[in-house]
This record gives sequence, C-alpha cells and structure tokens, in this order.
Amino acid sequence: MTQIRERAVQNSREYRTFDADVFRVEARADDTGKRRIVGHAAVFNRVDGPPLFREQIAPGAFADSVKEDDVRALFNHDPSIVLGRNKAGTLNLREDETGLWMEIDPPDTQAGRDLLVSIDRGDVTQASFAFQTIDDDVRTINGEEVRTLKRVKLYDVSPVTYPFYEATDVGLRQQEWEEKHKVKAVRSIVKLRRMRLNLTQA
Repeated sequence: MTQIRERAVQNSREYRTFDADVFRVEARADDTGKRRIVGHAAVFNRVDGPPLFREQIAPGAFADSVKEDDVRALFNHDPSIVLGRNKAGTLNLREDETGLWMEIDPPDTQAGRDLLVSIDRGDVTQASFAFQTIDDDVRTINGEEVRTLKRVKLYDVSPVTYPFYEATDVGLRQQEWEEKHKVKAVRSIVKLRRMRLNLTQA
C-alpha cells in the first residue's frame, strides 16, 4: 500500500515522501527503446501522518500548478541532478483518480543511467514532491483534526533514496500547525518529546 512516510517544512517549502508501489522504469511506446520513469508522486484522499498532524491531499490540489508552473524532476531533491522539466517536455505531470502521476524522460547521463538501474533493482522505491501551500483547511474527521491540502504550488518531484527529512522536522511542523489552528494538545506534545528524548538517550 502506498503510504505517506515522512513530512517536513523548510521555510515555506514543504516535502512529502511516498512509498511508490507503482513506481517503475518502463520502455516508451514509440519504439525508440528509450526508457522512462513513471509512478505517483502523491496520493489523494488518504489521511495519514504522525499524532497531532494528520493530513490528506484533495483531488485538484495540483491541477493549476501542473499547467502553470515550471516544475523539475530531480533525484533526491538535488538541483544539480536534473532528470526532467515540464517546460522542456521531459517531465509529464497530470492528476488521475489516484493522485499526481509523473512520467520522467531521464537524460542519457551517468546519473540518469545509474538511477534507471537502481529503480530496476528495487534499490530506489520512494517518490517525493516539494511544494508550497496555497490553500488548505482543517476539519474534524473521525474525531481528529485533519489538514487538507486543497491547492499547492509544485517545485519538483523526485525519486528518493531515503525520506528527505528527519523526525525532528516533523516536530517543528506539528508545532506550527498547532499554533495556526489553536490545537490544545499540551500533554500529547510533552509525551511525544519525552519519547524522542528517550530514543536519543538509548
């Protein structure tokens, strides 16, 4: 099952990482023999996340951005390893019933060839995307506060070796979310921090 694994925020730019169960390398249908990287960079309507920061992505969240913005495909969110770009026709992004579908036409470079091999071998199986929130809301769903991303600005989509960020960033994102929406969860926050402290000291 595709699941959100991690979350982070870096100034106004946020990141989400998914296990991509349909993330793969396949031959193009035009008989050129050239291969491409395909899969979902995001999944709609799936509530997930750590305690106190539950989140989902609404269909249509990417619709404007994939048409209007200049989006890159990178490896590990590294701007020095460009795999494709929608304005250049080497990255195709679209929404489908599952989520944000991406097709990358990687360059014939050492980095591009190495990544194709790594995906074929199953060494790289996660996809991530970087974005800025344009519109969101928070509602109570099944007794818990859930943030819904309704519209975002995409910066890049990226096959990743590891989730891009650490658990400490999750804590910072939770704190920001709680302050914005006035979530009263002091006891739960203290408990989570104590758990992290115990793990660090172990």
